[in-house]
Amino acid sequence: MTSLADVRRIAGSLPETEELLTWGTDVTFRVRGKIFAIGGEDSDTLSVKATPAGQAELIDLDPATFSVAAYVGRFGWVRVSLDRIDSVELRRLVIEAWRLTAPKRLAATLDEPRGDGRSAAPVSRRR
Repeated sequence: MTSLADVRRIAGSLPETEELLTWGTDVTFRVRGKIFAIGGEDSDTLSVKATPAGQAELIDLDPATFSVAAYVGRFGWVRVSLDRIDSVELRRLVIEAWRLTAPKRLAATLDEPRGDGRSAAPVSRRR
């Protein structure tokens, strides 16, 4: 079982990420001012940016864990039940949401394994 604390830890490890309270209740995670994940202090769900194809794939895979996010679902955003997802999958989703939102040059600096098994260049963790 995961929580907003896990999301904070993951998002906080990504370059140029900031956390802002928005609309009085929503915790938003942003890169260069653009939101890539939205949660709430007392919520057991998280909305993350995804592609429309990625959204469909996740919902087909596990409709009890993933659903179309309110308001922004038409753009591919996914609602994730935090009590049903493990920390490895949560990390993958948050990093992918960050990559989709960050400018290309910044996203390319992320020190995470790529699909070919190599790592990207090291990055300074400015915040």
